[in-house]
Parts: sequence; structure tokens; C-alpha cells
Amino acid sequence: MHRFKLKFKPSQIKRLAAEFDYNTEKEITESIVPRVKRAGYINKKDFLTICEWKTPRSKPLCRKNTEDLIKEITGISLKTKNEKLKIEILILLDGINWPTASTILHFISSFKYPILDFRALWSLGYELPPRYNFEFWNAYTLYCQKTAKKNKVSLRVFDKALWQYSAENQ
Repeated sequence: MHRFKLKFKPSQIKRLAAEFDYNTEKEITESIVPRVKRAGYINKKDFLTICEWKTPRSKPLCRKNTEDLIKEITGISLKTKNEKLKIEILILLDGINWPTASTILHFISSFKYPILDFRALWSLGYELPPRYNFEFWNAYTLYCQKTAKKNKVSLRVFDKALWQYSAENQ
């Protein structure tokens, strides 16, 4: 059983989210996401931008993926209704692990999924991230969705607040 406990008061969510400022997010949300929704897949250039936004260290490995493989895998991820397949197929790509796969889903699925991140997890009571797997990711996703809804904020706002709280306090 996974236990998530918010380390800050829900009344702080909007303030924390407003403090969050991370490079190139606007490019992703305003340029890349609409392009992906039209195409039904992510092209290599946009894939590398999203991956670099999450973790610049992974870029050399991510570059190894071919354009065709990226299109095929992200296309399947976008189209499937199966939650396990949706995230786990992304992990087949070089340089992609659970946090980066969750970032891809976060942006291309209109913020339906949270970003799996050690900072966010710290804000939910995890001093060290656990071993990632589908069960954990799904529990984390459901917790974040429920908590955002309960507090009448978008999942993006809640996600930013989790990250920002850690950045200010960890």
C-alpha cells in the first residue's frame, strides 16, 4: 500500500504553483502540444525538447531513438485506453524512465497525469523515491488527481505546487 501525505496545507497550493517557473514550459504547452494533438504522435525534435525539459542529462540517450520509433511508440501511447500500456510503452525508448514517461503523458494528455518526480514525492512524504513500477505510478496518479479535484485546482497547478514546495523546503 502506498501512502501519500501532503506536507503543506492545501490552502498553499495556488501560491506555491504561482511561484513555479521552469524554462521552456510555454514552448511545450503552446507549440508542441497542439502539434502533437494534430499529428497523433510526437516527432523527434519535440520529443527531445520535452525530455530535456524534464532532465537535460538524458538528452544524449534520447537522441539515439529514431524518428520512426518515436512516432510509433508515442502514437500508440496517445491512442491506447490501457493505462499500463500508455506509460510503459514509452519506457521502451532510449533515455526514458518513469519520470520522463510521466512528463510526456502529463503534457500530451492535457495534464491528466502528474509528473513523477523525486521533489513531488518528497512533498508527499517520501524521503527517498520508491522503486517505480506501474502499481506505484497508478497510485500516485490517482492520489494527485483526487487531491487536485478535491482542492478545485487543475492537476498542472497541483503538480507545480508539489515541485515548488520541495524546491523551497527540501
